[in-house]
Amino acid sequence: MFNLSDGVKKALILIPTQPLPAKTRVAVRRKHLAKLELSKAHKASFLIIGHPKSGNTWLKAMISRLYQIRYDLPESKLINTDEFARKIPEIPRLAATNGYYSYEGEVGKLLAAGAADNPLRHKPVLFLARNPIDIAVSWYHQFTKRQSRAKQELINHWVDNPIDRHTVQMWEFVRHSDIGLPALIEYQNTWARNIADLPRGMLSRYEDLRAEPVATLHRIIQHMGENFTEDEVRAAVEWGAFDNLQKLETKGTFSQGGMKLVNAGDPSTYKVRRGKVGGYREDFDEYQVAELEALVRDNIDPALGYCLES
Repeated sequence: MFNLSDGVKKALILIPTQPLPAKTRVAVRRKHLAKLELSKAHKASFLIIGHPKSGNTWLKAMISRLYQIRYDLPESKLINTDEFARKIPEIPRLAATNGYYSYEGEVGKLLAAGAADNPLRHKPVLFLARNPIDIAVSWYHQFTKRQSRAKQELINHWVDNPIDRHTVQMWEFVRHSDIGLPALIEYQNTWARNIADLPRGMLSRYEDLRAEPVATLHRIIQHMGENFTEDEVRAAVEWGAFDNLQKLETKGTFSQGGMKLVNAGDPSTYKVRRGKVGGYREDFDEYQVAELEALVRDNIDPALGYCLES
C-alpha cells in the first residue's frame, strides 16, 4: 500500500469531488475530511488547538525551525502534520486544528469538556488563545483574500448566513457575521473550559508568545515532551521573528499553502501580515473600538485576561 502523505490524502479528497454539485460536494468533502482530521489527530504526538488566526502558523514555523537546525532540513519546508516525520521518524507528528469549523469540529467533540474518555484526551494538547478582536480583524483578511475556495465553501455551508467575500466589509464581518466577534468570544471561552478538563492540557496566549517568546516556546516544547536547549529555542525564535518570516514569505521561500505567497503586490494578503497585539485599534474609530472591547469585556472568560479595563 502506498504511504501517502496527509497533504496528498487531502488533495485526493478535494480534487475528484470538484465537479460534483455544491451540496453533494460539501457533504462528501466534509465526511472524508473529518475522517482525515481525526486520523491525523490520533497519529500525532502533540495537538495544537487554536483559531486559524491565533498564531498557529507562527508557532509551527518556530517548532519547524528547531528540527530544521537539528536535522539539517531546508527552511522552505514547515511542519503541518507529517512532513518531517515521514522522512525522519524521530521527529514527532503534529496535528493543528481549530476544533470548531465544519469537519474540524469532529476533533473538538472528542476533546470537549465532559466528553467520554478516548485516546485523544490523554495526549499533550495546547490551546493557543488570542484576543478575539485581533483574531476577528485578521480572520477578515484571511477569509476574504487568502482562504481557499474549498474551505470557504465548507464554512459557508456550516453557518446560517453565508458570507460573500467579495462584498463583505470589515465592520460587518467582525461585528455581525456568524463567524465574527461574538462567535470568537464563545470559541475562546469554550476552549478555555475544554483545555482545563484535559489531563495534559496547556493554555498559552498569543500575547505571551509575543511578549516572552523564548520562555513561552520553551514551555510549549517541554509540554510536547521534546528536549531543546534554551540556545536552540532562542535561535528558532530569532528565525521566526516577524520581519524575517515576512521577508521569507515575500521571497516565495515557502512551498506550502499555509505560508505560500498569494500576491506579492498586496500586503493584506500576506500570511505574516501584521502580527501586532491590539492592532485592531488601527482599523476602527474610537467608538467602534469601545463597542468591540465592551463586547469582549462583558462576555469573555476573565481568566483569559482580555479587555478587562474599559
